[in-house]
Amino acid sequence: MNKGETVAALRENINAVFVGKEKIVENVLICLLAGGHVLLEDVPGVGKTTLALTLAKSMDAKFGRIQFTPDTLPADVVGVSIYQAKNEEFVFRSGPVMNHILLADEINRTSPKTQSSLLEAMAEGQVTVDGEVYPLLQPFLVIATQNPKEFVGTYPLPEAQMDRFMMRLSIGYPDRGQEMKMAELFLQGKTSDKVQPVCSSEEVMKLREAVSQVAVKENVLGYMEDIVTMTRQEERFVLGASPRALLALVRASQACAFLQGRDYVKPDDVKAVAKYVLAHRLVLSPEARLQMAKAENILEQIIVKAKVPM
Repeated sequence: MNKGETVAALRENINAVFVGKEKIVENVLICLLAGGHVLLEDVPGVGKTTLALTLAKSMDAKFGRIQFTPDTLPADVVGVSIYQAKNEEFVFRSGPVMNHILLADEINRTSPKTQSSLLEAMAEGQVTVDGEVYPLLQPFLVIATQNPKEFVGTYPLPEAQMDRFMMRLSIGYPDRGQEMKMAELFLQGKTSDKVQPVCSSEEVMKLREAVSQVAVKENVLGYMEDIVTMTRQEERFVLGASPRALLALVRASQACAFLQGRDYVKPDDVKAVAKYVLAHRLVLSPEARLQMAKAENILEQIIVKAKVPM
């Protein structure tokens, strides 16, 4: 298959099981091809695990899952060195992070120390255990989840860790037709564990390379910079988008253009991904919080104000 056929096959394979959420699938694929990570904020039971597992099986990738709890330790994530008396040496036993796709379930239920154990893996594609550096499998994608409705016994992710996620997404409940279709597929036995691969992880790496070659003209790059700068100047934000946010916006826009079959980025690509890339990195001022303002709504106003290049 050529690159376009591979992308189409991935989309079709995932949407055949994960019904009615094409936009979510599109954005997860953008993160995968852009080398980013995803934070899914949703209530239980809407298909977060199904999405992650279906993606992993579709690209014939190794899949790992961590159910975070308050007593989860960093070693439970990255692995641990165990001393073997027979050989008189330490042997590294890898943790769930040593997979292509890692589902970090309810990441806000574990301690900040354990949350931070993912930082090196997400940013640098490696983990360090007892002074030894272990590279991760590539492609590597973290799909973290948290429930936005329950806050008792949780540890909110700090701004530094939120900034590591390329996108924050919400699946939401399906409509009646989508839910009926999902039930029909369930009765037919068409579940995520039956998914067959349509490409390999090596092919996904080639897609990533192609994404990095998508052209970004100077005026479009300036458009992205304008949006990011305006978030820093917005008085309703005490924390605007970081330089890392700009780089994430650039790469996500390239991936969006690539998924549309183009080798160049248009302003429409930037608009399509900007809300998902930037909103979770913005911190509202106390006054804005009192007024029940939402970062997403303010960001949409900023995007409308930004001058679109011709």
